[in-house]
Amino acid sequence: MDGQSRRPAGPGGGPAPVGLAEISAPGGVLDRLVRGELPAVGAGAVWAVGDLGGVRGRGCSGALGQGPYASSEMRRDTLFDLASLTKVVALWPCAGALWQAGRLPLDEPLGRYWPAAAGRPVGEVTARQLLTHTAGMPLRTNLEALYGRDPSGIRAGLLAAPLHRPPGSAVEYTDRAAIVLGHLVEHLAGGPLAELAARQVWRPLGMADTRFGPLDQGQTARAAPTEYEPAAGGHLRGVVHDPSARLLGGACGSAGAFSTADDLGRFLTALLAPPPGLPWAGPWTAESLREQTAPLAPARGLSWLCAPGTDPAEGTFVHYGFTGTGIWISRRLGRWALLLTNKVHYSRETQPLTDLRNALRRAVFG
Repeated sequence: MDGQSRRPAGPGGGPAPVGLAEISAPGGVLDRLVRGELPAVGAGAVWAVGDLGGVRGRGCSGALGQGPYASSEMRRDTLFDLASLTKVVALWPCAGALWQAGRLPLDEPLGRYWPAAAGRPVGEVTARQLLTHTAGMPLRTNLEALYGRDPSGIRAGLLAAPLHRPPGSAVEYTDRAAIVLGHLVEHLAGGPLAELAARQVWRPLGMADTRFGPLDQGQTARAAPTEYEPAAGGHLRGVVHDPSARLLGGACGSAGAFSTADDLGRFLTALLAPPPGLPWAGPWTAESLREQTAPLAPARGLSWLCAPGTDPAEGTFVHYGFTGTGIWISRRLGRWALLLTNKVHYSRETQPLTDLRNALRRAVFG
């Protein structure tokens, strides 16, 4: 079920997506698609699509959760634990601000300009390799088991860890790359990532609901619950699901941010039509949303993944979050999409959500 109809070829040679107004109208293709597939996914959802003019269609469907949450519905203002979307909503633009200011060299080994990395294995890799997940870092995070609970000890352990393979030899997604890049960005910018993201990204775009956790009581009341945590005696809600982010105080380069569909729509619109004065939009977006890893696979840009099932030349990029979140962007087509769920609240079975994500991508981007 992908919501496509027969239509002429698009600029990349494949089928051209139909107009956003047609597919996103109430009761239209996307509404039917999401509502029809959610029972198999086992979670409620909030979705939206738009272009450089902003939101063109949106919808909500399903319950907020199970048990005590079953009587509450998903809403436009539901706050979601973004999980790894933090990498592109917080870390990626802050890195871009440094790059556009000439302070983050993408292809120089970290050890040449970051004293903490000098003489350590991570000093051999570059910022571009961190952003493309080609740095050769260990695949598993396991921060507490390896380095304890003290944030300074964790940071030292991450920098000193032997590389898993030579930098640039493979594309292997790992949270370690984003956590290390987050520490580098904080060093170069002279402040915590949470403050940098709020000042350079979220406040300028009017993303009033976007923040790192833990959330306050009022915000938690709007938050979608995630997974059951035995130590907490219940489902996590308003507290980041990712254990690495929890160890690091709730905020790091790989996870920790919470947001709503409306705020993420503002962010994605800004990638297509950046408002004046943003220190990271424009050139950084163009540099990032192109294939950087050929001939290695899977194809990636800077932080972003070339959407599975598409040719990298088509320019459709995506980023997913482990909790059940996802955002897509195409500069070629001038459109974006988002699908927010709290899938881990129910189970970690991924295939039904993967099928829905791929169907949504086909319907919006062809």
